[in-house]
Amino acid sequence: MSGKPSYPMPTEKRAKQFMPFAALTGFAEALEAKEHVTVPRRILSEEMAEALDRKMHRLTIGELVTVVYYSKQEYVKVTGVLARIDTDSRVLQIVQTRIPFDDILDVCKD
Repeated sequence: MSGKPSYPMPTEKRAKQFMPFAALTGFAEALEAKEHVTVPRRILSEEMAEALDRKMHRLTIGELVTVVYYSKQEYVKVTGVLARIDTDSRVLQIVQTRIPFDDILDVCKD
């Protein structure tokens, strides 16, 4: 042992020892993109479209709803307070999420 007194390593230096090392920059993002499964858009039958239309007409602003809709080659499910129904623009808004009517697969009240 040397005659020098040993002092604890400063916290900042200790934390740097355990930081993850990314040898392949962008590799994690590439894996995530590979995991993303693209799904073709479903075409609603006439009966399904009519049932969806009936459900849409029963919606009331301010109530909690769940909407399944097509976005970026996948189906997304969002639950939240119905903020707006714009029949002119054909858009349903759940909190801050704006969903075109044509992208909606299903909607239900919670």
